[in-house]
Amino acid sequence: MTKMRRLLAPAVTADDGVLDAVMTILRGNKKGENPWKNREIVSNLAPCEGRQPLNLQAMTESEVLSHLASCIDPNTGRDFVKDKAIKRVAVDGSDLTVEVVLGYPARSQHDALRQLVTQHLRGLPGAGKVTVNVSQKIISHAVQRGVKLKPGIKNIIAVASGKGGVGKSTTAANLALALAAEGANVGILDADIYGPSQPQMLGITGRPESADGKTLEPLEAHGIQAMSIGFLIDTDTPMVWRGPMVTQALEQLLSDTNWRDLDYLVIDMPPGTGDIQLTLSQKVPVTGAVIVTTPQEIAVIDARKGLKMFDKVGIPIVGIVENMSTHVCSNCGHTEPIFGEGGGRAMCRDYNVPFLGGLPLDSKIRAQSDGGRPTVVADPDGTVAATYKEIARKVAIFVAQKSEDHTAKFPTIKVVS
Repeated sequence: MTKMRRLLAPAVTADDGVLDAVMTILRGNKKGENPWKNREIVSNLAPCEGRQPLNLQAMTESEVLSHLASCIDPNTGRDFVKDKAIKRVAVDGSDLTVEVVLGYPARSQHDALRQLVTQHLRGLPGAGKVTVNVSQKIISHAVQRGVKLKPGIKNIIAVASGKGGVGKSTTAANLALALAAEGANVGILDADIYGPSQPQMLGITGRPESADGKTLEPLEAHGIQAMSIGFLIDTDTPMVWRGPMVTQALEQLLSDTNWRDLDYLVIDMPPGTGDIQLTLSQKVPVTGAVIVTTPQEIAVIDARKGLKMFDKVGIPIVGIVENMSTHVCSNCGHTEPIFGEGGGRAMCRDYNVPFLGGLPLDSKIRAQSDGGRPTVVADPDGTVAATYKEIARKVAIFVAQKSEDHTAKFPTIKVVS
């Protein structure tokens, strides 16, 4: 015990009472029990007056992971270990280095999450210097059965509505821009052949180029890639096409565009639940679908049909976005639900799907979209942009928690006759 006392002395405070307390605990320690696992001992061996903590036995990686199992990601509501976000734990004496890799884009929150994990690790008995690195990596996730992923695209998110005029295209554009703002590589495909809106909303003019005469290069705006039939025709030219022609055109726009390493492709689907929508849902590898509606009962009735269509073809519903939830008077600030209230939330309860968020009926949203600078770009720090970003984060987290797609790892078997 005398030798142990001399060993402990440099690591404790100058107060001999602390040293005596530690020695008393050691004497009462059970035979064969590791004294450095005793929290009461470790807490008394805290550094003081600039001294380093005594590292008589380094903690193990499993102990660090066990401690991190109680550290909750505020975005997912689950711990980082369960979400498989802890990719590396390095223990060097009492110093810890932890690599956190998020499965969803959240660049604006990296610092806050780094501080959260760092503070949690500092509560680990015996921890010295703590280094936490936070990054993100988006991977491909499973799609409906029998449909293969497209080259250059990891995940496809369909934005749909049961009828037109509910703000589907505006939501799709801002969703894509919000994902890009958080550090993801994003593209948007305007699949609304009869009424393409994305060229106007994104402020894109010009024609796509083709280097080989077979494929098209996507145009870019505000940091995202885009393709639309509107890039290939004049603005006032109507598309007088039958269903099969529309379906073929959309498949070509998706497959013949040289999408460059997209984490997410947002598809602005045609409104309704007809043959075109059904065919697209069966042939396009969709990771999940977002349904846009207004609170009005007439719109909700049609939105329910769209939800059921995706359910029938095996495409998961990410959630419901309720557009035009309330109107805020620009003069007096009075809030009024002119299209009714609760329609979107009621639909979520009936079908047990998430409510992603509600957006106001605001003239600024309309003006910004008409001007080619959607809200997330035009007013990135505003309240409405924050709502779009919250919706985008929920969508990305839903995708991240789906099972990983492994089809690209399977070998191709060719039968030679």
